Amino acid sequence: MTNSVPQSAAADYPCGSTETTKLTHTPLRPFGRIVEAAGGGARIEDLPVERLVRWTEESRVLVLRGFQLLTEREFADYARRWGEVLRWDGREVVDLVVQDNPKNYLFDSGDVPFHWDGAFADADPRYFFFQCLDVTPGAGGETVFCDTSRVYRDADDALRERWSRISLTYATDKVVHYGGRVTERLVTQHPATGLPVLRFAEPLAPETYKNPVHVTVHGVDEPEAGDFLAALAERVHRPEYCYAHDWQAGDILLADNFSLIHGRTAFTGPTRRRLQRVEVV
Repeated sequence: MTNSVPQSAAADYPCGSTETTKLTHTPLRPFGRIVEAAGGGARIEDLPVERLVRWTEESRVLVLRGFQLLTEREFADYARRWGEVLRWDGREVVDLVVQDNPKNYLFDSGDVPFHWDGAFADADPRYFFFQCLDVTPGAGGETVFCDTSRVYRDADDALRERWSRISLTYATDKVVHYGGRVTERLVTQHPATGLPVLRFAEPLAPETYKNPVHVTVHGVDEPEAGDFLAALAERVHRPEYCYAHDWQAGDILLADNFSLIHGRTAFTGPTRRRLQRVEVV
C-alpha cells in the first residue's frame, strides 16, 4: 500500500466560463491519481462530468486537491450530475465520524475490513464520493482500496474457474443505515468495461466487531469454507493490489465502486476526522 509517486503532468483545463486553471496530475501506486488545482479555490462543478468519469474509470481512485469543499446540499446536488443518488434512511449525505459508543463498526475507532458499498441496498452504487472536512494528521484511519480487477487478472485459470462457481451470502442486523441479507456471485462484470471483478466483503467476527457481518460460502464444501475465505482475504490484501489513502483536509475523492473494495485502517489515537459520503447508482 503506497501513496503518490514523483511523476506528474500539468495541463490547462477550462475551469469556469472565464478562466483557465492549471491542473497537475500525479499518479498513485499501484493505481489511482491525484489531480491538484493550482492556487486552490477551484470548483469541481466547473470540470466536465464526462472527463471526471473517464479519469475515475481509468484510475479507479481519483483524488482532487485545491478544490473548494461543498455544502451538504451542494454535495448531493453535484452527485446528481453523475446519476441517481442513493438514499440511506432518507439521507443522501452520510457523515462518517468516530463515535464514543457506536452501534456499528464503521463508526468505531478500529479497522474496517474490505467491503463494497451498497451490498444491502436495492441497487449497487456505480461510484462513491468522499469529501474530507477535517482530519487529525498521523492518527491512522487511512482508507484502503483494493482493485479486484487486478486480483482476477493475476489469478490462474484454475482459480478463476473455481471462483466462477462461488456465491456468497452476507447477513447483518440493521442497526445503522444498512443491513439485511443478500447473496452475490463472487465474480461479476464491470458495467462499463466488461472486465471481471470480485464482489467480496470480509466476514466480521462478533467478538471483534460491533454489528458483525456473517458470510456463507456456496460452491465449496462446508469444512473448506473457512480456508477459502481466509485465502481470498489474504489475496485481496496483497500490497500490489492495494492503495491506502492518507487523508488531507479538503480532499475530494471519487471512486469506482465496481472495480474496488475498500476498508479502513484503525485509528492510532484520538481523531477529529470527518468525512462525508455520497453514492451514485
